[in-house]
Amino acid sequence: MRTDASLSATQAEILSGADRLDCRGAWTLTGIGGLHRRLDELPWPASRAVSVHCAGITALDTAGAWLLAELARRIESRGGEVRFLGLSAEHEILLRLVRSRAAKPLPPAPPAPGVLARLGMEVVAHLAEARGMLAFLGEATVTLLKGLLHPARWRGRHLMHHLQHTGLDALPILGLLSFLVGTVIAYQAASQLARYGANIFVVDLIAHSLLRELAPMLVAVVVAGRSGSAFAAQIGTMKVAEEIDALRTLGVSPQEMLVLPRMLALLVVMPLLTVYAEVLGVLGGFIIAWSQLGVDAMSFLDRFDDTIRLSTFLFGIGKAPVFAVIIALVGCYQGFSASGSADSVGRHTTRSVVQAIFLVIIVDAIFSVLASVTRLGFR
Repeated sequence: MRTDASLSATQAEILSGADRLDCRGAWTLTGIGGLHRRLDELPWPASRAVSVHCAGITALDTAGAWLLAELARRIESRGGEVRFLGLSAEHEILLRLVRSRAAKPLPPAPPAPGVLARLGMEVVAHLAEARGMLAFLGEATVTLLKGLLHPARWRGRHLMHHLQHTGLDALPILGLLSFLVGTVIAYQAASQLARYGANIFVVDLIAHSLLRELAPMLVAVVVAGRSGSAFAAQIGTMKVAEEIDALRTLGVSPQEMLVLPRMLALLVVMPLLTVYAEVLGVLGGFIIAWSQLGVDAMSFLDRFDDTIRLSTFLFGIGKAPVFAVIIALVGCYQGFSASGSADSVGRHTTRSVVQAIFLVIIVDAIFSVLASVTRLGFR
């Protein structure tokens, strides 16, 4: 059965029958207007073998050939078989070329993962990250033991550079922050202690809070932000520039040259920075205690000596090497994990700071629980 037999020499037309389609007119960019919509409305032949008669096509360009290819694709998607009949040799070559270059339909997108699937993927990713970090820790430990057995292999100049960068250069900002933290603690306690006439107990509050918790934590946060991020950025930049591969080619261990000096520097520097932060914090607290609560220097020192035991001091200092290992390992591991571009270096640098602070807080909580159970550092 034929439908719509109106034809035009400059207008493309398509007529449908029981098992055939007739294409007529000019199948060009200017002649196929509205024909794509006509394909949507076309009563498709029921036969599986469809003949497309093209003898009536007066002109054919790339746009018209693409439309013929689209017509064939629709028939084949319905399980039909297409035969083009009556095409001139020139039109047949053009149609074959367009069909060979036509974009293949994209496969259907996989369904979006559900909540449990996303949770599982996150867990697997974090477990893989933890496994990689443990492997890196093992490799760094072996390198450290080799370095202890062969001190001549230590790179003294690199160690001194990192001692200066992670230690001396951090003194101004760390001193200011510690001093301000000490003053804030004293300020917060001043009004309440003065109300009950317990001014002298501000010393207990300052001493215990700074020596046990705040000074080591403050040093860890500052060092993670300054040095940990610097480790990740420096090593990540070397990784992207393939300098680490060049070191391996020259027979130089990247762990020995890049990780060991940084870890040793933090192991030396962080306990010293912790003592420095404690001194500045206590000084800030003393100034507020003296100016706001009338606690003079002798009373402050007597109470400080009476309330603080050596175990309390050692408990705070003892955290520093553990925090140092965490910050150095996380920073170096994230640097080695960078690849490809500066964007990757930036992402791993940010991740190193977040992970280092996260792990430091977790380890500090574990320290607090163990200290509470064993009464270590408590009076």
